[in-house]
Amino acid sequence: MVKPSPLDDAHTASHAWRRFRRLMKWLAAAATGIIAVAFALVWWSGEPVSYHFYIALALGLGLTFMLTGALMSLVFLSSGTGHDEAIEDPLDERQRRRPASRWQD
Repeated sequence: MVKPSPLDDAHTASHAWRRFRRLMKWLAAAATGIIAVAFALVWWSGEPVSYHFYIALALGLGLTFMLTGALMSLVFLSSGTGHDEAIEDPLDERQRRRPASRWQD
């Protein structure tokens, strides 16, 4: 029998997704700040770079930061709501049902 997930409850799911969106907004703000600092460091270095470099820098930093943050936020969401404990481990069931062997390794 599959255990019900705490995220099946609408109130719990709503709270969890609000928390996820709040984390993502903070991550977006932090990513914007980090990108601005990176732009400033490149500009202050005095080296001539093209606009394509700034576009690549912004996309590379922004997408990497947001993807990493989204994945970690989902891990926290899953763990914080008890969703991780709702799974069943089929290997654990097999080990409980396996009869004792006469030959021990």
